Amino acid sequence: MMTTKKLRLGVNIDHVATVRNARGGAVPDPVRAAIMAEEAGADGITAHLREDRRHITDTDIEKLMEALEGPLNFEMAATAEMQKIALRHKPHAVCIVPEKREERTTEGGLEVAREENALAHYIAPLRDAGCRVSIFIAADQRQIEAAHRIGAEVIELHTGAYCDAHAEERFEERDEELKKLTDMAAFADDLGLEVHAGHGLTYGCVGPVAALPQVVELNIGHFLIGEAIFRGLGPAIAEMRTIMDEARG
Repeated sequence: MMTTKKLRLGVNIDHVATVRNARGGAVPDPVRAAIMAEEAGADGITAHLREDRRHITDTDIEKLMEALEGPLNFEMAATAEMQKIALRHKPHAVCIVPEKREERTTEGGLEVAREENALAHYIAPLRDAGCRVSIFIAADQRQIEAAHRIGAEVIELHTGAYCDAHAEERFEERDEELKKLTDMAAFADDLGLEVHAGHGLTYGCVGPVAALPQVVELNIGHFLIGEAIFRGLGPAIAEMRTIMDEARG
């Protein structure tokens, strides 16, 4: 029988910076949000430094590295600029994500199989510097096998299609997406990869993903920042933590 692994919660604070940048100035401060998230029970903080700096900035990353007690998961595109920044700061984890300038949010998983050679060379210096390298991918066997071959230690399964189907009450499609996530989490775990999941998770749909025994971390951001407007960041995170723990059993 498989031993159930502890489930961690990573809180993405990008959209605190989105609100700040909408007006300019210094508030609300994403670093303050990150510290509050840690105090509320987050096991780590995620921040995505986009090429266009639409929310998190270089200064934010510097301040997060100084201020955080726990690990920083640094999301970034596979560009030379981002590699240089990651090698300078050496965060606990680096998650490679696809990025298009016109998208509102990350729209899908990274195409690893098609770029296998280039990505293998790209992540090698990051691993050598001591960063845990994660690849954000769809629940697809071909992509998972490629992530394993290039030397990634972690994969993060994109849960967006599952969450969208749940929100739009397309329950048959939702269940099909959950089956993919279930099967591919088990497949990745069998390969020796650490399995994370995230994108679009809410109180209403997080339970079945949290219940997957191979998944050891969920990264959740936009929904929690939205909930924080109404109830405060600490209570919003505490409820998510409770739902995750109950689902895990």
